[in-house]
This record gives sequence, structure tokens and C-alpha cells, in this order.
Amino acid sequence: MAVLQDRAEVEKEIQGATIAHALLETAERHPDAPAFTQGDETLTWGETRQRVLRIAAAFAALGLERGDVVALMMPNRTEHVLADLGTVHAGGTPTTLYATLAPEQVAYVAGDCAAKYAVLDGRDQLDRWLPVLSELPGLRRVIVLNDCPEGEPFIPWESFLSLGDGTCERWRDLHHDDTLTVLYTSGTTGPPKGVVITHRMALYECEVSNATSGLPTPSVGVSYLPFAHIADRVLSIYLPIVRASHIHFCADPARLSAVLATARPHRFFGVPRVWEKMMAAIQAVLGAEQDEAKRAAVASAMAAGRAYVESCEYGRETTPAVLAAYEEADAAVLSVMRSLIGLDRVRHTLSAAAPLPIEVARFFAGLGLCILDVYGMTETTGAATGNLPEAFKLGTVGRPMPGIELRLAGDGEILLRGTTCTPGYLNRPEATAELLDSDGWVHTGDLGEIDADGFLKVVDRKKEIIITAGGENIAPSLIENLLKEHPLVGQALAYGDQRRYVVALVTLDGEVAPVWAAAHGIEGDLEALAEHPLVLEEVGTAVQEANERLARVQQVKRWRLLPDEWTAESEELTPTLKVKRGVVHAKYAPVIDTLYA
Repeated sequence: MAVLQDRAEVEKEIQGATIAHALLETAERHPDAPAFTQGDETLTWGETRQRVLRIAAAFAALGLERGDVVALMMPNRTEHVLADLGTVHAGGTPTTLYATLAPEQVAYVAGDCAAKYAVLDGRDQLDRWLPVLSELPGLRRVIVLNDCPEGEPFIPWESFLSLGDGTCERWRDLHHDDTLTVLYTSGTTGPPKGVVITHRMALYECEVSNATSGLPTPSVGVSYLPFAHIADRVLSIYLPIVRASHIHFCADPARLSAVLATARPHRFFGVPRVWEKMMAAIQAVLGAEQDEAKRAAVASAMAAGRAYVESCEYGRETTPAVLAAYEEADAAVLSVMRSLIGLDRVRHTLSAAAPLPIEVARFFAGLGLCILDVYGMTETTGAATGNLPEAFKLGTVGRPMPGIELRLAGDGEILLRGTTCTPGYLNRPEATAELLDSDGWVHTGDLGEIDADGFLKVVDRKKEIIITAGGENIAPSLIENLLKEHPLVGQALAYGDQRRYVVALVTLDGEVAPVWAAAHGIEGDLEALAEHPLVLEEVGTAVQEANERLARVQQVKRWRLLPDEWTAESEELTPTLKVKRGVVHAKYAPVIDTLYA
């Protein structure tokens, strides 16, 4: 077990507080500081609180009562945050639904949390709700920002706002342990479960993050991941309230690079797939460089950056020679490269949701960026362990955050305990009993290893470990991460449970593959590329390179390049871009069978 700091010390800092109290304090201390920027419009913290109170009053006028749930389905935009916080200030409970949910999934989540109100962005969201409104008799009103249908239960956003006079005082009755939000899991192992998050849990997470990040005050961030994801909810709503930070919204992830160039954030968080795609894009640009001298200069500079970052790892020392080489490389090449991707001011780069492949971490180390891998779940309000700027090891997810207890069960399952751990799932007592034991330990379902310095390494999901016909235990993510290191590979799934050997399903990266194909004189869509001999040869090389780094029992014996791209919309991925193994196993069962024929 490892505990970095006594929990009582952090609890004292947040004693009795709520997010509403934190917003009041920030609005009074920094009324003119920028809070949220969407396009050309920026709200200050003073304006943010005024609008939140107006929305709270509007909800009260609509009849919202204490504890009523408001379901939100909108992109990352100012109104999303205002509606969320307005719900809280009115005494309600907001829950953001992933924007990729199908109508039947919307019906399940909205019904499970007994949503009384919904706030939707426009046509895309309406198309997901309209088919199932008849299945939600408890839903009273649907507030719509754009293209609002006429008649009840619909009400346009501006008409809704006109109901509020900004004098709602219900926030004064909120308590430290009241529910702040309910967030639904992304559903890798069955129907989503509603995780209860309290004010106390969120503020504890914010206090720990604030104390360990080393960020300047004020700081700038970019919000582009769904607010249904605990990480962006903490980093782009709750923590900015506590820190008086400035958040730039990116409603369309395809525009992320443009928003990064404008915002130039001090902190940037990405799930592994985001970092992998960013790496692939940079590699594609570097690979297209025809000037050998320039390519050599970049390679040399990145080697110096990698050596420097690795020398800063816990237990190691940076020599004067390594530092001098890095400073020279940084001034000539690396700082320019970081500037081109909008990360020239970044001080805190993070990854979570799944272990970051070590080669991805090393690639960005080559740019002088140290991606700090952290570990947690919705059930722990985000990060429970983490690498810190002054204490990190690449390839691990760090040590326990202050006040968080960590231990491994007899079978290696990671167990966590602390203030940020949820009291349970909404309406799911059996699932709650599986999650929390009688001593308050959260059973994560992940398998881990702890080294001599207390750094945790996540091996794989407990239920996803492959046990071959020969009895060997294999972590599929290890194989998949090696395959995805090749820029052409978008997603991969390793399979082999109760089979004689491991096989793999592979998809092309929808952004990189067309660029690679064009550079090699190949035309066609992804389906055509998946059958092209040169593409198949290149993917075969990726498999061979991965196998060279695997033990014999882990090696991929046969594989198939699929003509599809896996997305959350096509159901193979969760909204947080993790593979739904059960869905893939069922959907591609005939393909898998042919690999064993």
C-alpha cells in the first residue's frame, strides 16, 4: 500500500464547500478574468455566474425540484457549461449523455436516471431523442438551442432564458455531500451505469490536481472531449472554477489543431487514441520530407529531446551534456515543432482512460513533451494515481494521488480507496456491491503491478486477459498497442481466448491512410485501400515489427485488414475510443473463424 499524503489535510481545504460556493468565490475575486471562450465570444467569471443564476431561476420557474435530473446533450460549448451549472444552482442534478448514443441508448439512460428535463443542441440531438420521447413519460420539457420544434414539450433556449430573473437562491441550500452530477460509464462491459459524483468528491479531485500540476496562474486550457467523460468535466468545468482558469471550447474535434493554435494552452489532456492520431499525423508530415539533411536534423533533435525527458524520470539524473544537447535542439528545432501544433506554452500534458503506449510517450518526449500518464475511472472522479512533473516514470501511471490508498488484490486487481471514490451506482445495488467491498475499496477490474518505488503499471482489464488453449495468460492491449504504433493502423484487436494462437483484426487510420496512399501513388477509399497489395504489405510489416517485440506465445500468427473504420457511431468503440470487445467479437465472428480455419 502507498499513501502520499494524509487525506485529512486535503479535506480541511475543502471542508463544507460546494461547486456553487467555489463559483461565487471565483466570480468575486476575478470578476473580469476570462472564463470560457467559444469562437469570438468570451465570458468573464463575473458574467458566467450571472448567467448561471439566471438559468437556475429559469429552471425553478419551469418547476424543477430538488434532485430532479436534467439530461444534457450538446457539444463542448458555453451553453453546455451554463446549463449544467444552472441545474446545480437550482438544486437539480445534471447528467451529460454522450452525443453518439443511439435512440434506444438515449431512452435507457434518460429512463434510468428519470430525467425530468433535457437540454439539446439541435437537429442531430433531436434525431436521437424524437424516436423515443414516447418511452419517457416523466420527461416534462425539452429545451433546444437550435432548430427547436414547435409545441410541447419543446421550448427554445431564448424563451427558456426569459423565464429567469437571476435571483435564484437555492444554491445556498446545497451541501458538501450532495450529488453534483451523475455520469454514465461508456459501456464496455454492458449497459451504462450511472456513477454518483458529489461536490465533495469533485472538489477533492480539484484540490489535488491544483496542488500537483505546477501550472501558472492564470492558466489556459482547451475543452474538446465530451463532458460525459469525467476527465474533461473535471479539467474544463470544475477545476477552472477553482483556479479561475480560461477554457477555449472546441465543439468539433476535427478543428482541434486550429483551436490549439489560437488558445496555446498551458495544459492539454488527451486519451491515448488522441495522442496516437496526433503522433501519426506528425509522422506522416516528417515522412513526406524529401530533404535528407532536414530529416536528419529533426531526428537528431528528437533524440536529444527524448534523452532529456528520460533523464528526468524518477531515480535518474540529467547530466550537463544531456541538458546542453537538449537546449540546443530545443532552440533550433523542437520549440518550432511544438509551436506548429499549438503546444508551445504547454506545461502539463496528460493522458488517461487507458495506458498510454510507451512508444507514443517516447515519441512526444522527442518533442520535449513529457506526457504524464494518470489512472482512474469515473468511479474515482478521474485520476486516482498519476505521474507528476517532479516524479514520473514513462510506461507507468504514477503513484497514488494525495490521500488516495492503493493496493493489489491477490489476483493482481487494482484496488483504490479515498474521498474521490463514488458511493455507488444509481439504481444498481448489485453492481455497487461488486464495485465496493465492505471496507470501502473500489475494485477497478484492472490488473496492475507496483514497482519498488511505488509506481503503478496497468497490465490489462481483468476480464479481457486472453487465456490460450495452452494455458498462457496474455494481455491483448500489449499486442494492440504495438500494432497501433504504425501510422497506418487505426485500431487493432487481438483475439485468442481458448484458442491455439493469437490472431488480430486491424483497421486503417482514416486520416493517415489516404495521405500515405497518395504519397505512394495509390487511389481509392478505405475499402479499396484495405485490399491494395502495397497497403497489405505495409500492414504486414507492422505486424512483423510488433511480433519481434513479443514473446512467441504473444505473437500474432494470422491477421485480417478490415475495410471498415471503427468509431463510436459504428458501435465498435466507446465514446472514449476504447474497443468494445464483445461487440467486435460478435460482429466479426465469421472473420475470426476464418483466421483459425
